[in-house]
Amino acid sequence: MFALPTPRAASRTALAAVAAVAAAMPAAAAPVDHTAAQVARGVCSGQTRSTDEVGAALTRAQALKAWNAFIHLDEAGAKAAASKLDAAHRTARCRPLAGVPIVVKDNIEVAGLPSSAGTPALAGYVPAADAPVVARLRAAGAIVIGKTNMHELAFGVTGWNPMSQTGSEPGVRNAWDRSRIAGGSSSGTGTAVGARVVPAGLGTDTGGSVRIPCAFNGCASLRPTVGRYPQGGIAPISHTRDTAGPMAASMADVELLDRVIAGGPAAKPASLKTVRLGLAAPLLANLDADTRAAFDAALTKLRAAGVTVIEVDMPRLMELNGAIGFPLALYEAYDDMAAYLKRTGTGLTVEQMAERAVSPDVKGTYQGLVIPRKLPGPNNTVVDARPAYDSAMATARPALQALYKATFRTHRLDALVFPTVPVVALQANPESSSVPNFILLIQNTDPGSNAGLPGLQIPIGAGAASKLPIGMELDGPANSDRRLVAIGLAIEKLLGRLPAPELR
Repeated sequence: MFALPTPRAASRTALAAVAAVAAAMPAAAAPVDHTAAQVARGVCSGQTRSTDEVGAALTRAQALKAWNAFIHLDEAGAKAAASKLDAAHRTARCRPLAGVPIVVKDNIEVAGLPSSAGTPALAGYVPAADAPVVARLRAAGAIVIGKTNMHELAFGVTGWNPMSQTGSEPGVRNAWDRSRIAGGSSSGTGTAVGARVVPAGLGTDTGGSVRIPCAFNGCASLRPTVGRYPQGGIAPISHTRDTAGPMAASMADVELLDRVIAGGPAAKPASLKTVRLGLAAPLLANLDADTRAAFDAALTKLRAAGVTVIEVDMPRLMELNGAIGFPLALYEAYDDMAAYLKRTGTGLTVEQMAERAVSPDVKGTYQGLVIPRKLPGPNNTVVDARPAYDSAMATARPALQALYKATFRTHRLDALVFPTVPVVALQANPESSSVPNFILLIQNTDPGSNAGLPGLQIPIGAGAASKLPIGMELDGPANSDRRLVAIGLAIEKLLGRLPAPELR
């Protein structure tokens, strides 16, 4: 495997030399560290074959067993699809994602592959059709090599899920340090992309679930404006908040996957001298030393490159967010999941599914809150969820959206900028999924989610002490997704990409 240059720039002699060096490397250790666009160009021009690209990805995936990143690795199906693509006429191969290996989170349906959503009750469910987001990627030539592990039913942000375990210890593990969590709920996709098994993949995001794993694993991701991507064929939490999202080792591939799914012309890097970013104090709270230092260093470089950074006041941001997050997710989860289970034809009820859940935090949430339609109350009590839900939808959510809109308009901002997660990846153990940890890890990703806004996660470096990846997020106005992507392309060019990690 090798990083493919553009066809015009490459000489056959140079390509042969690079390939010879790659061939001499231990196959299991070789990261797939090139972009999806480079792979597709190489397949189109005949410089590489999809079978080679898919084979290398599968080899790397096998080397990642101890990380519990996959629930189902489809070696036979992926190899057959790659062979079919290689045999096609060249014009049929010249598609945006021709021959590119990708991974898909296990709550997103892929035809012919199990779609468990990380929970035992759905382990035998095999959909007959692709979710629309998958169908669009496969129509563009992408090849799904497997379904990735996740926090059970997407109800968490650590990836600590004992259901599917290929390693000696449970839970999806961080690509940079196996003793740390991968983040969630799109845990396995974050680890697989961060470890360079594939250049890109799909996750889903309700309150941070494509952004947190990429912040922890050193990849880029986009939570699109809610409703911009089709949401069919995906096990839900909240129809108000859920969305699929691309996760990739480079901003170029976030741009490419977003373009394939949502349409539109290619985005080019923005001129950083035209970019205006806002700093809101509530999103700078509770930072650990590594995160604060990396974020401050990134801001210094952005300012030096001409970015205007403005401190903004966002009164009641966290108060409004707190009135929305749990009421929406916990109240909508029952009806949305019941409708999904009915569509699967499995005959399961929400109650039966919850009874078989294996993650204590998820089982407790479903049985104690989702099924009885309750919310946590004062002094360890529970209260009826419906009044809080109605208030959130009628009052708090519109007020939060208005606050964002006014802030963007008043200061002429492209986006708010802040650390994606206040801290680096936590130690991997059952306690990582505690309620205080959950609240800390979603502190910055949740508000924009509740407002339905697009959010872009970009790696900005590794912590000086922890040596773990740290991410920066840009939250922009509704439907400003492509502007955010253009800014992200420019920021990545300025700050550089993180290298592939050594698996340890």
